[in-house]
Amino acid sequence: MPAPAPRYPVWDNHFHLDPAGPWEQAAKDFLHAGGTHVMLVHKPYHEGAGINRSVADHERQFAITLEMAERARTLGLRVAVAVSPHPAEFTSLLSAGVPVEEAEAVHRGALEAAARLVREGKAVAMAEVGRPHWRPVADDIMARANALMEYSFALARDAGCPVQIHAETATPESFADLAAHLKAAGLPAERAVKHYSTPIVDVRVNHGLWPSVLIGKGSAEEALAGGTRFLMETDYMCDVRYPGAVLGPKTVPRRTADLVSKGLMTEEQAWVVHAENPKRVYGVDVAL
Repeated sequence: MPAPAPRYPVWDNHFHLDPAGPWEQAAKDFLHAGGTHVMLVHKPYHEGAGINRSVADHERQFAITLEMAERARTLGLRVAVAVSPHPAEFTSLLSAGVPVEEAEAVHRGALEAAARLVREGKAVAMAEVGRPHWRPVADDIMARANALMEYSFALARDAGCPVQIHAETATPESFADLAAHLKAAGLPAERAVKHYSTPIVDVRVNHGLWPSVLIGKGSAEEALAGGTRFLMETDYMCDVRYPGAVLGPKTVPRRTADLVSKGLMTEEQAWVVHAENPKRVYGVDVAL
């Protein structure tokens, strides 16, 4: 006899789709593996003139993300959307020779445009916001990036939405630093998600931020050892140049089913992680 259908939804908390990538197959793979919901996170698309040099450029790319959400919904995928200029776009402008004040102005304007989409009900969160970590930057540039990050937190506070943070590897020290920036901006830590997080679930260590745990080998088990206050993600990129990066679209539903089948996660715990936690963070009703 076939196995009974799971009694819990499956939410991938950080998932990208790209019109130039295998988006339709990725959505179908996620669904066929038992997935139900994704947080579709905006990313820069490689179209047009390349880097986004104006707020209007960013707005055109936000529209692509909203369109991808609609296209994925036609396949039966339930999609929530998060939009923001990626923090790398600020440093990309600097690398292209754009004066720092101009680059800051473009990034601030793009953050404001993302917040407007939240207020209009077209997105439920701002993501990815954050700061450089992929290569060293000068202290003054990091200070400016931190100021932009705090500005994104303030915009999210005013829009009444959470943020997903793209920053350095999650450690007790980095969580403490991010919490300090959140406090300075007046956004409660409960409204902040650390994207691509290590499985640091203890609120005494993560300072109340939500870890969105990259579900690689062993990470879910480690997170569950600390409780159920976390989310699961793949950071699937939907990029033909990097097939399956970062993790493939089937990963979260397959890992969840495997954990439940082995008795390492109860169906009640799966319900908390995949339904109750997204609702607590984003206000999204996640149901079968």
